[in-house]
Amino acid sequence: MKSATATALIARRRRFKRRLLGWFRQHGRDLPWRRTRDPYQILVSEVMLQQTQVARVEGYWHRFLARFPTLDTLAAAPPRRVRESWAGLGYYRRAANLHRLAREVVTNHAGQLPRTAAALRALPGVGPYTAGAVASFAYELPEPAVDTNVSRVLRRVFHPRLRTGAAAERTLAATAKALVPRRGNDAWITNQALMELGALICTARVMHCDRCPVRPACATGAPVQARASAASRPTTRSRSRGKT
Repeated sequence: MKSATATALIARRRRFKRRLLGWFRQHGRDLPWRRTRDPYQILVSEVMLQQTQVARVEGYWHRFLARFPTLDTLAAAPPRRVRESWAGLGYYRRAANLHRLAREVVTNHAGQLPRTAAALRALPGVGPYTAGAVASFAYELPEPAVDTNVSRVLRRVFHPRLRTGAAAERTLAATAKALVPRRGNDAWITNQALMELGALICTARVMHCDRCPVRPACATGAPVQARASAASRPTTRSRSRGKT
């Protein structure tokens, strides 16, 4: 039998997801890598988006794929040409790792990206987030994809007092896993929506609680809004003065 606390947490997760997905379906950005399920194209987008804003990545993503349309063409390219195609995007180790990954996949995986998060993590430059993102966004597997945006959202919504460290990261990973549905397409939209909320509403610099769709289910946002509402109400003294 579940405890009252566990039951309340499950109910809050459901409320959070319902409001989150409703908002994303109306306000989610139409990004080019969201229109494909091609594993290679999604991998390139995820590598480029590491520490780089979406607006900068879009143009580079199209040009890079036009020059290297497949893993095979990327693997066969000389390192200099790959670096030239990355010029201006910064963090050039990402390009080098992507090139190494392409060569390893062509050599050891018959040119096909692995279909599981565990196998993806074994590739050069692929960490837990990128592996989860490719597994979810390309193969529609029920894998969480916890980047800095998602981590921030989960912390504020469910764990506002959580400290930093390995134990905290495990807690956030478990929360993300609990939120991801078992059906692939539902997992895709849940992960995308979490990332979108962190990118547009629950940002690192500002919590836009006044226009956040999940505020009623948020352990941080709901109290903030409650305090703001209380502060905006007229005091007893001001009300009495208004009657004179």
